[in-house]
Amino acid sequence: MARTDVEKALLGHATYRSLGEQRLTPAEERFERARRTSGLWLAPLVAAVFLALPLDMAPSQQTLAGILLGVVVLWVTEPVPIPVGGLIGVGTIVLFGVVPADDALSPFGSTTIFTFIGAFILAQAMLKHGLARRFAFRILALPGVGKSTFGVVIAFGAITCLLSAFVSNTATVAMLLPTALGILTVIAKLLQDRGLVAEDFDPTRLRVGAALVLMLAYGASVGGLLTPVGSPPNLIGRGLIEEATGERISFAQWMGAALPICALMFVVLAVVLLLLNRPEIRRIDGVAEYVAEQRRELGPLSRAEWNTLIAFGITVVLWITPGVVALVAGTDSSVYETVGDRLDEGIVAVLGAALLFLLPTNWARRETTLNWSDAAKIDWGTILLFGTGIIFGSLLASTGLAETIGTEANDWLGLSSAFAITAFAVVLAIVVSETTSNTAAAAVVVPIVLPIAVAAEVDPFVPALAATFAASFGFMLPVSTPQNAIAYGSGVVPITTMIRSGFGFDILGGLLIIVTVPLMVELIGIG
Repeated sequence: MARTDVEKALLGHATYRSLGEQRLTPAEERFERARRTSGLWLAPLVAAVFLALPLDMAPSQQTLAGILLGVVVLWVTEPVPIPVGGLIGVGTIVLFGVVPADDALSPFGSTTIFTFIGAFILAQAMLKHGLARRFAFRILALPGVGKSTFGVVIAFGAITCLLSAFVSNTATVAMLLPTALGILTVIAKLLQDRGLVAEDFDPTRLRVGAALVLMLAYGASVGGLLTPVGSPPNLIGRGLIEEATGERISFAQWMGAALPICALMFVVLAVVLLLLNRPEIRRIDGVAEYVAEQRRELGPLSRAEWNTLIAFGITVVLWITPGVVALVAGTDSSVYETVGDRLDEGIVAVLGAALLFLLPTNWARRETTLNWSDAAKIDWGTILLFGTGIIFGSLLASTGLAETIGTEANDWLGLSSAFAITAFAVVLAIVVSETTSNTAAAAVVVPIVLPIAVAAEVDPFVPALAATFAASFGFMLPVSTPQNAIAYGSGVVPITTMIRSGFGFDILGGLLIIVTVPLMVELIGIG
C-alpha cells in the first residue's frame, strides 16, 4: 500500500475527479454513480418540461429559465465536470437564440475573472515555495489556537471575517486560502504520522479540510456585510436604496445595522460547520513541538519566498487601499471614486501575479519566481465556472427574467405587509444569488423589491436593505459567490458537501436577516 504524499495531493489537486480517480467506499461509489448518472437524463428532462409549459412570459425569458434549470441540475448531479456544465448552458443559450454569441460571452471580461486568475497564480507561488506552510505554522504557533482543530477553524474564520470587512471578500479568500491549505497539510501529516488514517488516504477528502475551507469562504461572506465597502453588493444596494428613498446610510449606521447579523451568523457558522464536518481529530496533541521542529527545518526565507512575499504584500496593500481611503475620505468622495476605479481588484491581482514572473531567483540563468508551466497548473475550471455564472446573472437582468419572476411572485403571493415583503425580498435574493452571483443578485433584486414595497404603501427601506444583505448569503453552489468558487477550486470541498452545508446556512441566514434587520433599522433610526 503506497503512502500518500500529502503535499503533492494538496498542491496538485483536481477540482473535478472521475470515480476512478477517487478512493471511495462501496456505498459511496454506488451513491456517486447514481447521482452522476441521473444528471444525464434529468437535466435535459427538466429543461424540456419547463420549455413546454404554457407560461405567460416572453419566449426568451422562458428559454433562459429552462436552460438555467437544466444547468443547475448538471451542477448538482455532476454527470460532467461542473465547469463544463456551465459551458453547455452558455452554448445552449446561443443555439436557442436567447442572445447572440458576442452578447452571451461578453461578461467573461468581468474584473472578477481577472481577480481569480491573479489570485490563483499568487496562491500557486505561495504553495510551490512553501510560504503557505510557513504562514500556517505561524498561526498554529499562536497561544491556544493550535491545540485543537476546533480552535484552528474558529480562529481562521474570525481572521477572515475581520479582513473581509475592509478588503473584498474575493481578495480575502484568495489571500488566506494558501495558508488554509498549509494548515490542512500539517493536520493531514499529523494524522498520517500517528496512524489515524490509512497509508493511502486522500487528504483532499478530510472533513477538517472541508470545515476549514468552507469557514474561509462563508466567513468572508458574513464579514463582508459589516461595512459598505466589504462587498460589491453592499455598495450596489446602498446606492439603489439612497436613490429611491432619499435617505443616506452612513458608514457607522451601516455597521451598526450589520454587526448583530455578522456576529450571530459567525456563531452559527462555527457551530454548524463543525457539527456537519466533524474533524477526524479534535485535540492536536504535541502540535507545539511538531510546529517548532518544522519551523526549524524550514530555516530562513529563501529568495523565492521573499519574492513571493513582496508580490503578495504589494497586492494586499493595493487591495486594502480603497477601503482605507473610504474610511478617511468617505465613500462619496471623488478621491475614493478615483482610487477605487484605478485600483480595481482584478487589475491589482494580475499586476501582483505578473511580479512573480519578473522578480528573479537566479538572475544569471534568468530564472524568476514562477514560470508559465507553474501558472498553467491553476484551476482554470473554476475560472470558467464563475465566468458562466456571471453570464447567467447578466442575462437574468438583460432579458427581464428576474423582474418577471419578482412581479409574478408578488402577484401570486399578494404581498401587502412589511414583514411579507421583507421575507420575499430575502428569499428572492438568496435564490438569485445561488444561481448567479451575489453582485448580480443585489443589482437584480433590489430594483424589483423597491416598487413592490411602494405599491403596497410600505416603507421600502427595510425590504431593500434586507435584500442587499441576503444577496451575499448564497452558500450552496460554487457560482453563488466568488469566495465559494475559490473554496470549491481548492479541491478539498466536494460539491455535495457545499450543497449540504450551504442549504442550512441559506435558511438560517435568511431567517436571521428577516428578524434582525427591521429591529436594527428601528433601533439605529435609519430609513
